[in-house]
Amino acid sequence: MNRLAHHQGVHKFFSMLGLPLYFSKPVMKHLVHIVDAMISKGFSGTLTDLHHWSFHPNHRTTLSHFFTNSPWKEEVLLHKLQQWILHRVERTAKNENQPIFVSIDDTICQKTKPLSQAKHVIQGCDWHYSHADKKSIWGHSLVWLMVHTMSQAFPFSFRLYDKESGKSKGELAIEMLSSLNVHQPVYVLMDSWYPSQTLVDACLKKGFHVIAMLKTNRILYPKGIAIQAKKLAHYIEPKDTHLVTVGEERYRVYRYEGALKGLGDAVVLFTWKADQPLTSEYLHCILSTDRELSDEDILRYYTERWSIESFFRQAKDQLKLDGYRIRKHQAVKRYWILVQLAYVYSMFESNSNFSDGLDLLRKKKGHSLVEFVYRAAKQNIPIDAVKKQLHVA
Repeated sequence: MNRLAHHQGVHKFFSMLGLPLYFSKPVMKHLVHIVDAMISKGFSGTLTDLHHWSFHPNHRTTLSHFFTNSPWKEEVLLHKLQQWILHRVERTAKNENQPIFVSIDDTICQKTKPLSQAKHVIQGCDWHYSHADKKSIWGHSLVWLMVHTMSQAFPFSFRLYDKESGKSKGELAIEMLSSLNVHQPVYVLMDSWYPSQTLVDACLKKGFHVIAMLKTNRILYPKGIAIQAKKLAHYIEPKDTHLVTVGEERYRVYRYEGALKGLGDAVVLFTWKADQPLTSEYLHCILSTDRELSDEDILRYYTERWSIESFFRQAKDQLKLDGYRIRKHQAVKRYWILVQLAYVYSMFESNSNFSDGLDLLRKKKGHSLVEFVYRAAKQNIPIDAVKKQLHVA
């Protein structure tokens, strides 16, 4: 039978990463088929879908074995992918004369809470508070690290937040940052839940600057006097601020330079949207450990953090980051790594963003299937054999 042409593109990307040097042909075949299934329209995350949408020639149970019991080393795959990402990001940042950004955030892969008498449950699940939903959700909590430039953002690394391990989300972030070795200016971006003294210190020790949202109850020390940021805001008048435009938004900004709890010297921007009153209700405080940056650059750089929010949404909506039903911890981890691989492959194929790449790959797959049927007809291959390979028999 003919081979599907679009599988060649996946295999070519894997060869560029150097994966054939580390994995056997059967493993490579599984990887190609799984990534192909994940980028397919209609994919739901189940093993049945992985088997169906990739036109896998083996029985579905071989995929279950591949995730759960096969001895291939998923950490090697992740390491090779990370090497490629860092090389790509450093080259792009250098060409654009822009810094490298690292975003840290977490997301919950929601699962159904099993009955108390259930014998087979998904390992590693727990109750986690969702700030978006304002309630606790049952599932896996993942801390992710994205590496990006102004033009492209790549999911780089992740850790499962397990309450029983005793490690905080900040400590997991420090673990991931420790493996990040780049030779260009780096700004670590995070929301108000992450900039603890320990995490900020870890970034500074690596030579990375931090730009982060601060909670408005953070203690500042203007003229050596301890005061919460939101209380200091009461003394700020419109004449003390200036307008800053970032994209299509205009902000009224007051710049504080000095000490704050946990940091001897930094910048804190007190910001309000231009059409809002200067009250603590509408106040946002943004920290920058780089005092040389202008107010506009601090705000502009912080908006780059949105890329990790986009990744969470796209990975769940399109690649079903949270759609798995496999139960063992290692199998679930392998699934997440392969979602990451599919995401990066989509960006590689289009040399653009994920959405453009996914559209391109889905069109290529459609063309590939039409060409496959056309070639089979020209070669007088029985229609039943074609249907069987395309899983429509």
